[in-house]
Amino acid sequence: MTNKRHLKNNFTAYLFLIPWFIGFICFTLFPVLFMFGVSLTNRKLNGISEFVGLQNYKNMFHSGIFWNSVKVTLIFTIIMVIVTTIWAVIMALLLNRRQKLNGIFQFCYFLPSVIPTVALAYAFRTIFGKEAGLLNTMLSAITGKNVLVNWLYQDSTVYMAVFFITLFTYNTGQMMLIFRSGLSDVPLELYEACDLDGASAIRKFFSVTIPMISPLVLFNAVNGCISALNGSFALLYPLTGESGDPNNMTQVLSLLIYKEAFSNMKVGYACALSVALFVIAAFFGIALFGLSKKFVYYEN
Repeated sequence: MTNKRHLKNNFTAYLFLIPWFIGFICFTLFPVLFMFGVSLTNRKLNGISEFVGLQNYKNMFHSGIFWNSVKVTLIFTIIMVIVTTIWAVIMALLLNRRQKLNGIFQFCYFLPSVIPTVALAYAFRTIFGKEAGLLNTMLSAITGKNVLVNWLYQDSTVYMAVFFITLFTYNTGQMMLIFRSGLSDVPLELYEACDLDGASAIRKFFSVTIPMISPLVLFNAVNGCISALNGSFALLYPLTGESGDPNNMTQVLSLLIYKEAFSNMKVGYACALSVALFVIAAFFGIALFGLSKKFVYYEN
């Protein structure tokens, strides 16, 4: 009777999991396998296809544009994760202080995060415009000179502008809320013990706060990497176009995939690039979880 009840419970559990398995197979596993299959062909956007084996991968590894895109992708992902995580921690620390109007401030900061990324990008494109941009207008009024800086199309300013915009994306707002929730759960007794030992605020932050919220740092870092790799297209395409101007400095792999698939109509080659992006995402995930064994603190 016990075995029958155990089998019945397992059968019921797997029965409830069937919808998830169907969704996973149809919308995740099959597209990934199909993409890999198409990457072995010279498929065009019009549907014409011929098996070419690993030729797309050979062309990819011999392409200077591909390696530049990989470099830009790595730089963009690493810096974006660092910038957004640090900024989210700072905002969470400020919100964790018991001050008046904290709820209103949290709402005002998180509000841009719920705006679609494309709309947010076009709004900042207007702000950073050269001729009639709001930022240049303000600088001209302050300095009394006609400031015409092309923020998004100059080598010296494009990264500064792009990473500033990432502070207002959904990813940063989500990180902030998660960090604030984690800060509320840090035992006050630890801070009181630090006060008795005469520890400074900086020492308490690095010796108590960071270790206690380190699991959340890992969680947000993984989500930030995924967001930077997969969501960079919606942010960068409206700002710098499919070529990643200026001089391909912002052409991450997602932009290159779009350009090859829809502008050059090389769907097979674009699928090979997508496989490369998948490998990079897996590398970041494995690296972060590997580092977590040394830097993430768990109470148990």
